[in-house]
Amino acid sequence: MHDNNRASIVHQLGYAIRHPGRISPHLRRLTRNAWLRLRTRDHVDYYRAVMRSDVARGSEAAVGSRSHARWLAMGRLQFDYLVRHGLKPDHRLLEIGCGNLRAGRLFIDYLDTGNYYGVDISPDILIAAQGTVSDHDLRDKLPHLMPVGDLRFAALPDETFDVVHAHSVFSHSPLHVIEECFRHVGRIMKPDGWFDFTFDRTEGQEHQVLREDFYYRTATLTALAGKHGLRATFMDDWERLPSKQSKIRITLPGPGWSASRAAPGAARQDAL
Repeated sequence: MHDNNRASIVHQLGYAIRHPGRISPHLRRLTRNAWLRLRTRDHVDYYRAVMRSDVARGSEAAVGSRSHARWLAMGRLQFDYLVRHGLKPDHRLLEIGCGNLRAGRLFIDYLDTGNYYGVDISPDILIAAQGTVSDHDLRDKLPHLMPVGDLRFAALPDETFDVVHAHSVFSHSPLHVIEECFRHVGRIMKPDGWFDFTFDRTEGQEHQVLREDFYYRTATLTALAGKHGLRATFMDDWERLPSKQSKIRITLPGPGWSASRAAPGAARQDAL
């Protein structure tokens, strides 16, 4: 969780003083991102261009892993958490923003053949994902890897997935992209399924940095989920793990549930 506004001049000056060696890389990224925004039509198109640039320097770094050991550890963390929370081999799983299969390689190996579906807005990272399938000898598990242009899931059938998973996707998404996902994800979930996603949590002012990193309050996302008829639960046990992000679980509400009654509980969860 980040309480400080990382976009503020005060924070950035303080960070520069503490980390002078990172000033030049930050300025290069700032210049690159400004150029990419001028050449792209919307946020998804912009972030696809960001990923293309990042993947050219290495697919593991492009998904936020500074070393191969970190790539392996973060994939294991995601996998172990979902298994501990109910993922079974016969479940059908959709991973939004599957990247180069940091966690996906473990899901593919664990799930029954054909039960893993990975989507990503970046064709470049999906090419790297195909390499991961080959390198880890997972071809016989028949994973489904699909490029997408948005989060409407238009090509996926109704009530298909027991589990939907998105790690470090909403941390790079403006609110309208998250809302698009909430508007459509309930259609593809089975009635007793769930959707886990991580996000960068702040208790202070919501903000973004370089149009790459977005910081939200828990109450904002739980209220947005409720607006689209979804039940949101803050997963406080995730925060005890070595991850800088927070996690929310989305489920389809049962009879008698209403978003307005759930809102006070969601707000209390934000204080965890």
